[in-house]
Amino acid sequence: MKASCAPRKAPPRCSERLASSGRFAGVLLLAPLLMLPASSDACGDPPRFVTMKPKADPASSYSPGFVTVTPQGNTTSGYPPGHRILYECRLGFQPVTPGQVLTLVCQENKTWSSLQEGCKRKLCSNLADPMNGQVIFVNGSMEFGSQAHYVCNQGYYLIGTSISHCDISGDGVDWSDHPPTCEKVLCKPPKEIPNGKYTNSHKDIFEYNEVVTYSCDPSNGPDEYSLIGESRLICVGNDEWSSQPPQCKVVKCEYPAVENGTIVSGHGHKFYYKATVVFKCNEGFDLHGNNIVVCGENSTWEPELPKCIKGHPSPTDATPPNDAEGLGAGFIVLIVIALLVGIGVLLCLYFFLCRQKKKG
Repeated sequence: MKASCAPRKAPPRCSERLASSGRFAGVLLLAPLLMLPASSDACGDPPRFVTMKPKADPASSYSPGFVTVTPQGNTTSGYPPGHRILYECRLGFQPVTPGQVLTLVCQENKTWSSLQEGCKRKLCSNLADPMNGQVIFVNGSMEFGSQAHYVCNQGYYLIGTSISHCDISGDGVDWSDHPPTCEKVLCKPPKEIPNGKYTNSHKDIFEYNEVVTYSCDPSNGPDEYSLIGESRLICVGNDEWSSQPPQCKVVKCEYPAVENGTIVSGHGHKFYYKATVVFKCNEGFDLHGNNIVVCGENSTWEPELPKCIKGHPSPTDATPPNDAEGLGAGFIVLIVIALLVGIGVLLCLYFFLCRQKKKG
């Protein structure tokens, strides 16, 4: 048998693989292009403005000129060249230049024409100062969105809203609240107290900063009344006094006896409200607590009475040595040291001379 020398045909697998890989690469290259929006021949969304908005006009619709759908099913919008959008001022704003036409146009190069903010804030009417008060414009502005604060002069109080806003009113702007009024501060008579009275009690009305003074009546018993609290009340606001009325009552503390202690100041037989006593302990006793106490409104000593407790003398309390004795002892020590040094010098000199004689 003869062997066949004819070349074998290569299987078509490699070429098929190359073809399929080429097609796959092509798909990969085309995929980003397919994903791009199909509105490359149109203008995109127009810019947004703070003071302006698209005008509600069928001839100038803000809606896009056409809508396309990508192979992926996404919708994209665009505006064809020549498309116009008219703008008008938002509520609370007015044109910077009256009669100016505010228009955006989609140009041939697929970009929008230039357009700046063409509106400004409207102004609210000027506000007059209320009688006996004043109005303060925040940042000195009466424009849309600003505030006006009302304050009353001293001695007057405000009735109404203290803050007003420049806000939208119909097609224009106006202040949100009516101006308040400033009324004079007056106080009704303060309260009466048992066992006491106040000045000018015959009056029905007290003016701003007017003062009444309380005092206690004489006591019918053996002990006098003490005034507890503020004796002077001031009309500080509309029917508002500076503090609550005081009290008139008997306040009497017991005799402040402290064992092994004595009273330095504040001696007496009776101790009424705010009576003050100062203590010290007898020799050999230490004071524990405060040496000053005051008779409080509840007829008790504040703080509580101290105690005198027997103490032990510390080393620092021992009798110090006499200065003269200490000084004399020091001199004696110095003299002894000097004598010893002198004797040593003489002995050294004696031995030195003796050696010299032996050598001679």
